[in-house]
Amino acid sequence: MTGHHDQRGSAPLPREFFDRSALAVAPELLGCVLWHAAPEGTVAAVIVEVEAYTGQTDPASHAYRGQTARNAVMFGPPGHAYVYFTYGMHFCVNLVCEPAGESAAVLLRAGRVIEGAELAAERRLRGRAPAAPGRRGAAAGIAERDLARGPARLCQALGIDRSLDGADVCAADSPLGVGTVPGWVPAPADAIAAGPRVGISQAADLPWRFWLAGERSVSIYRRSAPRRGRAKPVTGPAP
Repeated sequence: MTGHHDQRGSAPLPREFFDRSALAVAPELLGCVLWHAAPEGTVAAVIVEVEAYTGQTDPASHAYRGQTARNAVMFGPPGHAYVYFTYGMHFCVNLVCEPAGESAAVLLRAGRVIEGAELAAERRLRGRAPAAPGRRGAAAGIAERDLARGPARLCQALGIDRSLDGADVCAADSPLGVGTVPGWVPAPADAIAAGPRVGISQAADLPWRFWLAGERSVSIYRRSAPRRGRAKPVTGPAP
C-alpha cells in the first residue's frame, strides 16, 4: 500500500454499502480487504469471517441497553469503526451499519493477511518470550493462517486499538479502510457458510456468523460457557 491505499488499487467502499441491514452487509464483506496504514507500516487482510449484530433488537449487542460513552459510535452514521476493549486484554473491531441511531454493526472475526505479514507477526509476538536470533514472522512460531485468525488477533495483527474508535473506513484519507481490489466480485452464496455466533450467551443460536467456506484462517467455533448471574450483552467476544 502507498499512503492509505492498497498498491493493487483498492479504494474504500462507499458509505452506501454500509447504509443497509447488518445482515445484508455482513456476508458481502467477505473477500473485501481491511487495511490499517500505521506509522510503522501497513498491514492488510482479506476479511474471511464476520458476525452481524442488529443493535437494540439484539440482546447480544453492546447497543441492546442503549447508548453509552463506550458504544456511542454504534449510534452514529454508517461506515465507521467501533473498536472496544474486552476481557481486559483484547481489542475487537466492528463496522457500523444502517442509518444513524440504529446501532447495528458487523464484527470482523478473522482475516487472511495479504500485506505486511512480517509486521503483523511482530505485533503478535510482542509480549511473548523473545524469538531466537534470526527467527522472525511465521518462522518464529506463528503460522500465516493464524496471524489474524479471531477478532483479537485480527486487531493485534493490524495494530487496531481504541485510538481508531470512530475511524471513517469510507474516507480516502483515513488510516483504517475497507475496500476491494480490481476484479473483485462478491463471494457467491455457495462459497459462504453461516452458523451461530461465537461465545455469546444471548441469542446464541441465530445463524448470524458468516465465513468463507474452506478458508483456513476462519476461527474455531466455541459456544459460550454458562455464566452465573445475569448475562451481559456482548458484541463479539475475543477468542
